Amino acid sequence: MLAGSRTAQGLGWSPVDAIEALMLTAGDFWWTWVVLPVLAALGIYFTVRSGVVQLRLLPEMFRVLGDKTPKDRSGRPQSVSSFQAFTISAASRVGVGNIAGVGTAIAIGGPGAVFWMWTMAFVGGASSFIESSLAQLYKHRDADGFRGGPAYYIQRGLGQRWMGVLFAVLLIVCFPFAFSSLQANTIAVTIASTVGTDAAWLPWAVGIAVAILTGLIVFGGLRRIATVTDKLVPAMALLYLLLGLVIVGMNVTEVPRVLGEIYAGAFGFQQVAGGAIGVIIMQGVKRGMFSNEAGLGSAPNAGATAAVTHPVKQGLIQTLGVYFDTFLVCSITAFIILVSTPDLTGAAQGIDLTFGAVTTQLGAWSGIALSVIVFLLAFSSIIGNYYYGESNIEFLSERRGVLTAYRVLAVAAVLGGSVVATSVVWTTADFVMGLMAVVNLVAIALLSGVAFKLLRNYTEQRRLGHDPVFTRDQLPELRGVEVWESVETVTGKWRAVGADEAPARP
Repeated sequence: MLAGSRTAQGLGWSPVDAIEALMLTAGDFWWTWVVLPVLAALGIYFTVRSGVVQLRLLPEMFRVLGDKTPKDRSGRPQSVSSFQAFTISAASRVGVGNIAGVGTAIAIGGPGAVFWMWTMAFVGGASSFIESSLAQLYKHRDADGFRGGPAYYIQRGLGQRWMGVLFAVLLIVCFPFAFSSLQANTIAVTIASTVGTDAAWLPWAVGIAVAILTGLIVFGGLRRIATVTDKLVPAMALLYLLLGLVIVGMNVTEVPRVLGEIYAGAFGFQQVAGGAIGVIIMQGVKRGMFSNEAGLGSAPNAGATAAVTHPVKQGLIQTLGVYFDTFLVCSITAFIILVSTPDLTGAAQGIDLTFGAVTTQLGAWSGIALSVIVFLLAFSSIIGNYYYGESNIEFLSERRGVLTAYRVLAVAAVLGGSVVATSVVWTTADFVMGLMAVVNLVAIALLSGVAFKLLRNYTEQRRLGHDPVFTRDQLPELRGVEVWESVETVTGKWRAVGADEAPARP
């Protein structure tokens, strides 16, 4: 902990400890009694109003994932591809929490927490669809491609810049600064544990190395970030899934037992450490929400970057990102733990539970493999978090000097987090993220009617056998839509006109 945590006058408390206790209490209250109920209620409402879009259009999610990226007049992709935008959001979503958070949820809530984690992912899929479709509709075109997110649709769709500024500031505090510094600290601690030393120079060495890697990527802009994430995310996910599948395969006879415990425990038919059914549900719901971020307003910042022919396409793909995070990555963690640890009594919490399960099954060497995976998870989160911040910095100011200063500070936060971390940073950022989530939830609730119009437009075109293309004159009542000017600009299928001629309206 930081030097400021030294106890005052030997009385056994400190200002930092007092702040942490206050923020932890406020954060728990805010998430439990405000964020979670609103998030669940809106998720259910969006599910019903959209006709269960997160299930009904599941095949469509896979179809549009491979869409070609529309090009500009010069033949260059207009922005990053739909898949690259998916990996940018996955880079932030899929982090150490998928290993540590699931372990904590199971240790406290038992196997039944996994069922509620799945439920939250399914319900949250509708919220993710709404927010990412809106982010696409109200996105902004710049020299590097597209950018957008909640701050943009709050200003353009609701006409409330102050609210967009509030959201942008809250996100910048949370993701690129606080959360990325904590991810960097996880990398430093993991490497120190793996090599078996607590030498004072090691965190500095790790921090400098990670900061340099981060700087090389983030100073390259959106396209370099997308190039890195579309290789890093599939690689780390495949590596972790292979490790998990080997363990599950070695214990395949345990799978029926595990499934039975998950469903029995979900409704309190199986005793767990926490005892009450409320503990089981809350642990699963919190884990699902913290991991897949559906409805919190973070992933739409990545979703807006894609060049697609209809806003709904990226809404569907970002919903697929929720499923990738929870049904795939979080679930493999759950099964690693549950097939390896039949009795959770007195089990460790967090990442220790997952590490213990892996090394028990595969031996000491697997601890090194898991350490590599933790590094990839944490580093990818740093890159994803950084981009969320960049999009919102440019919302606040488009001056080049401001962006450069932000990049320097973001890299410095990585170095600082590697060397020293304090739990008060986590608890404070957690509370601030709860405030950010409520701002976004209010916005998407007010703008959801626009998203439903987009969905009807999309499904009508699909019913006619078309590959949907959206232009803003199809819904002329909408205000604040900057792009989506014409069929040519949206699809990249330019007519043979002079380079200095404007594309014709459809």
